[in-house]
Order: sequence, then C-alpha cells, then structure tokens
Amino acid sequence: MKKIYFALMLALGTLVASCDMDKEPYGSLNENSAIQSMNDVHRLRNNMYTSLRGMTSGGWIARPEIQMDMFHGIINNGNREGTFSNALITSSDGDVEGYWASCYSVIANANYLINKVNEMKADAKFKDNITELDRYQGEGQFTRAFAYFWLADHFCQPYAADKAETPALGLPIVTTYNPTYDTSFYPGRSTMKATYDLILADLDAAYNKLKAFEATDKSQVAPQASYLSSYAVENMQARVALVMKDYETAYNKAVDIINSKVYTLSTPDNFASMWTDDVSSEIIFRPFQSSTELGGSVGGYFLNNSEKQADYIPTYETLDAYTDINDVRFDAFFTVWTLDVEGNDYQAYVFHKFPGNDALKTGTTRNFANMAKAFRMGEVYLIAAEAAAQTGKITEGSNFLNELRANRITGYTPGAYSANNLLNAVKAERKCELLGEGFRMSDLRRWGQGFSRKPGHDENPSLNSVIVAAGASMTYQPNDFRYTWPIPKTEIDSNPNMKGQQNPGY
Repeated sequence: MKKIYFALMLALGTLVASCDMDKEPYGSLNENSAIQSMNDVHRLRNNMYTSLRGMTSGGWIARPEIQMDMFHGIINNGNREGTFSNALITSSDGDVEGYWASCYSVIANANYLINKVNEMKADAKFKDNITELDRYQGEGQFTRAFAYFWLADHFCQPYAADKAETPALGLPIVTTYNPTYDTSFYPGRSTMKATYDLILADLDAAYNKLKAFEATDKSQVAPQASYLSSYAVENMQARVALVMKDYETAYNKAVDIINSKVYTLSTPDNFASMWTDDVSSEIIFRPFQSSTELGGSVGGYFLNNSEKQADYIPTYETLDAYTDINDVRFDAFFTVWTLDVEGNDYQAYVFHKFPGNDALKTGTTRNFANMAKAFRMGEVYLIAAEAAAQTGKITEGSNFLNELRANRITGYTPGAYSANNLLNAVKAERKCELLGEGFRMSDLRRWGQGFSRKPGHDENPSLNSVIVAAGASMTYQPNDFRYTWPIPKTEIDSNPNMKGQQNPGY
C-alpha cells in the first residue's frame, strides 16, 4: 500500500475493503461525474456497506485477537500470522500498512459522499429526496467515524484525558475529498482530542439523521438489520465512550438500547444458532452477505477444512475461563479435533465460534464464512455493566451482568457483586463472551493491563510439544508499546508533515 493520498486518489476507483485479501471489487467511478443522480448515490452507498462488511470480518478482527493472550500457534501453521502472535510487528509490515491505507481509502469514499450529498441537497431538483439524502449522509458520517475509530484504537496510544491535547498523538485528519501530490498539503498527526472530537461529531450527526429517517421508515429498527439504524449508532457511541472512559455516556447509550426492547439476548437454547446460522434476536446490525458477496472469514484464521489442522488453538487459560459446566458458550465456541502435526495425532480443543454458515458456501466444502455481527446485545450489556461499575451503580451493573449470564448459562443462579468485585467480574465476562470478536486488544489497552500467555495445556500436556515456542509464554507489560501498532514506514517516509511522529517503540 502507498501513502494516504495515493489511497485517496484510488478511492473512487477500487476502494480497498480489507488488506488481508478480504476484498470486494468496485465499479469504476469518475470523481467529477460519479454522483449525478440518486442511483449514483445508491451505488456509492453500497460501496460503503461493503467496506463495513469487510472491516467487521476476517483479519480485521482475527489478527488483533491472535496478537493477545488467548491463542497458541501450532508448529505446522507455516508461520501464518506469526508476526502478530509472536510480537514481531514492525513499521514495514505489509499487513499493518494495508489496514492503514484501507481505512483512509474508506474515509476518502465517505468524504466524497458526504460532500456530494451537501451539493445535492442544495440543488432544487433533489428537493423531494432530502430525507433520503440525509440518511445516506448520516451513513457516510458513521462509516467515516468507524474507520477513524478503528485507526485510533490500533494506531494511537490508548485514550487518556491528560494526553488529549498533546501534539501528534492522534491521526492525520482528512474530511474533504481533495487528492493531491503536493506533499505540503499532507496533514501530520493531530491531537487525540481532535481525532475523537471528529469521531464523536460524526456519530452524533449520524444518530440524528438516522433517527429522523426512522420517523417515517422503521424497517431497519429490528434484529439482524442489514442497514444501519440509530441503535447501531448508539452501540458505536457507547463503544467509543467506553474507550474514552466517558462512563456516563457509555452507560446511558447502552441502557437506552437495552430499554428499547427492540433486541433481546439469545437464550441458552438458541445461542448456538447465532454462530452457525448467523441468526439471533440480539444482532443489531449484520451487514449483508451471500455466497456471491462475502466478507472475510474469521474461522479460516484458526481452522482447516480437513478438520485435522488448526493454525491456532485456545490456550488452557482461555478454556479454563468458562468456569460453569452449564455455560453454553463453551460448546458453541470449542470442539475437539484430532490434529495431525508432523505425522502424529493430538487431541485438542479448537476455536469453533466461526464454523461457517452453510448458506454462504461457494462449493461443497466449508469456507468458514459467517455473517459479521458488527453490533449485538452481548457487547451492549457488558458496556452497561462496566460503565455502571466504574460509576458506582453497583446494583444496576450487577443486574446487567446477571441478566447476560442467565442467558448464557443453563440454570444460572444470580451472583452477588460488591463494589470491589463487580469490575473484575465484568472483565472476566468480556473475555468469555467476546472471544475472537476483535475486542481483546482494545480491552487490555483500556484497562492498562498486561498479560502472560499460559504456556502449558494442562488438559492435554502432549500439546505442549507442538506449540510455537516463540509465542508460547508471550508477555506484555501494562501499557506495553506493542498494544499500539506502528505508523507505516511508507506513510512516514512520504509525508513530510509526519516526520518524527512515529509511535514509541518503533
């Protein structure tokens, strides 16, 4: 991938939906004539949803999970994802560079749509389309905010109020489509405050525009919506607020979604179908996928169709986190395979949360393709519980945590949590509930918490000999610099305004 502005020049041609080959081809659009009708807006809007599908699936969520404490590599995995698992990421890494450029390409398309819709709303011939155009513009602002937040949560240090105004800790901010090869116009890194101010402003605008649209059309205010709703935006607002440690906002947004009663948690009886068939009353937003329009595979980063190979398996500590024998998540997320490692058989639990939806097969064999659950109630309840614990709402936080657990554990008896142990209980529950969904690195960053992978597999010690030694007992210190990815070297080299703005440690 090239520097930001090269990505911007390509944005209206081929937008990169993912940099680990989870890509969708786009139709060619000319910058000056791309949007002249409502049909043209629809096309570019569809491109944005394809981007969201890509950014909520595949390596976008699998690689940060593999980087953390939950999985061990198997020695015959061909060093696939070894850069992430073994903490060998550098500023020249092609995958990291690709995510950076992809996000800015998504941002460029969103900028183009946002700005063009403004022009259309000022044109009398579109006066009967204002409500619809506002909706599309809101979706564009959401997409821009989503891409900027993804960048901030991976390429910037964890948000801290005392560092918010420190120069060059945020992202280069681009809000207009104005590609140029004049390097004097390339932006340097902004402050954290400027970066998050843009994200929050875009989400506020998206929420208001979608809420206004829903006054006349509530078709997407329902589980498993394939287009954004105001509740999906609220989920994102709560997620961002939690990262910013704005616990009151996080709590209020999460509780508003819960109290709406539009979405309900999966029960122990139907929890598994959320992962096998991608169907659940708790899914808030599920970007459209079909066998001819696929996102990225998450399961493919862990499993092999032969059922005799697995690149990464859960650590013993991961398996041991599910302490209740009636926790339905254990059987939904893990299954035992006999792995062939260098000619010998090893019984092992494999990570089976993303087994592939039969409806998304492109042939007779599994492709481990599942529909992305971009926003769902499991996360919402945990945001509400964590924000409650952080603001002294112990009763409310306990109730949210108990309600979630009652819908994951058959015959669950509600627990009693004190101010001292509620937050730790929520942390443990996020580990179990959100495993493999791309949250673990963000969580550990937010908590300022380190980790050490447990090197032994106590349930089957024979596995210890086939675990990749370099990552077996990987340790990150609290606030470890590796929780923040490097700004790509190509970006630093080609942008004179980013000289000296690399992240610490790289």
